[in-house]
Amino acid sequence: MLKSIINNVLKWNLQARMDELDFFREFPEKAQRKILHELIDEARYTEYGVKYNFPKIESYEDFRRYVPVVQYETIEPYIARIKKGEHNVMWPGEISYFAKSSGTTNDRSKYIPVSQQALEECHFKAGRDMLGIYFSLFPESKLFHGLSLRIGGSTQFINEANGSYSGDLSAILIKNFPAWVQWRSTPSQDIALISDWEEKIEKIIDITIHEDVTSMAGVPSWLYVMAQRILAKTGAKHLHEIWPNMELYIHGGVSFTPYRHAFKKLFPGDFVHYLETYNASEGFFGIQDLKEPGSMLLMLDYGIFYELIPLDRLNDEWERHIIPVWEAIPGVNYALVISTNAGLWRYMPGDTVIFTETRPLRFYISGRTKHFINAFGEELMIENAERAIEAACVATGAEVRDFTAGPYYFGENTSGAHEWIIEFSKEPDDFKKFCTMLDTALREVNSDYDAKRFKDMTLKFPIIHRAPQHFFYNWLKSKNKLGGQNKVPKLKNDRSILDELLPLIS
Repeated sequence: MLKSIINNVLKWNLQARMDELDFFREFPEKAQRKILHELIDEARYTEYGVKYNFPKIESYEDFRRYVPVVQYETIEPYIARIKKGEHNVMWPGEISYFAKSSGTTNDRSKYIPVSQQALEECHFKAGRDMLGIYFSLFPESKLFHGLSLRIGGSTQFINEANGSYSGDLSAILIKNFPAWVQWRSTPSQDIALISDWEEKIEKIIDITIHEDVTSMAGVPSWLYVMAQRILAKTGAKHLHEIWPNMELYIHGGVSFTPYRHAFKKLFPGDFVHYLETYNASEGFFGIQDLKEPGSMLLMLDYGIFYELIPLDRLNDEWERHIIPVWEAIPGVNYALVISTNAGLWRYMPGDTVIFTETRPLRFYISGRTKHFINAFGEELMIENAERAIEAACVATGAEVRDFTAGPYYFGENTSGAHEWIIEFSKEPDDFKKFCTMLDTALREVNSDYDAKRFKDMTLKFPIIHRAPQHFFYNWLKSKNKLGGQNKVPKLKNDRSILDELLPLIS
């Protein structure tokens, strides 16, 4: 009885904001112009604001005229000063937390400022909306009868000289979660924040296999690793034997497409619902608000102002082609530009999106501005690769744990190719058929690739290597990149990753 009362009270409170979501679904331009006005007003007299004429800005057109579009390298000197304790540089007051982010496995890290406003008005607000949307979709849910499993990032907090902290975004969030979230979560905060990922996973498993877990959240690749260890430790056939009341998996960080089949085996039947989110170090951008997977609702009142650059204009006087998000056209591949309540102004986080509709603004992540293969004019994006991998898996009964690909350049009297390293969690019935299906699916989803493959004139049949079990895991471990938001670069437009990995396969 008490669990039902708690569940109903929390559900009612979480759904109270649905009318506000309906407003920006219907009026995206009004919602975004309001956010821009609030951001400019708040940061008007910061150093950055004065430099770029914030006091003169009265409209989006003024904002576009005065404020430059930047990448991380441009604003790194400002962020370094903020980390040292300087106030009012890009955002008013002091910023105590910095999300350490590389996006892939590069050694160089970015330090993304996370203000108190960003924590409360973006990340925590998104967490409440995420659950409110879920209860709206599934009103009979008993989510709060049990606990939510959290893993947390792998990076230990670094206490800077001025008292600020840097670490994984997930660790920052766990450290600052409201009391009611801590109460309904497992494991405890001290275990969730252990820096050694393998030690943490073993302790999480030992604790949570004896608890009533009803939801879990995290990057699919890392949760899959944990799930395999649970099954090995307990001898269970699937996770419903461990957590019979599990009903929600919230995923993000990487595409769920290659993992969907594997998770169906972990949770057989239709009892578990899957909810996609888009939570980056720079902000919480999107939540799946429909039962059907495939797109997310762009969250327009989290203190983030969005602009877009058509991806095919990035190297062609793109400043003239940048648009506010309310002018988005469905089907166009855009690079994101954001301005946030943590002091990032017209910043390019490197993600690309495609909108499926514009009222409301629903989208899916299409890739990264730097993660693609276009060595031969084929313009292969992550979305293409993941769809092709899925098709090859379905055709051959395979399950792919991870992969990476890059160009194989022209040799004397030979065409180029794409070279792949693929680690299977379940081997295909026929490896040659898998390779053929991968190539065929790539030709179906990407006309440029298909044209280059014509009679092997520019691109020949792909070169595909099978990696041994735990290959990518061990590689990440060797680079101290286990857990959190660390991920294998799926596509690279050069051979830097391939040339590092190929000698390790044998």
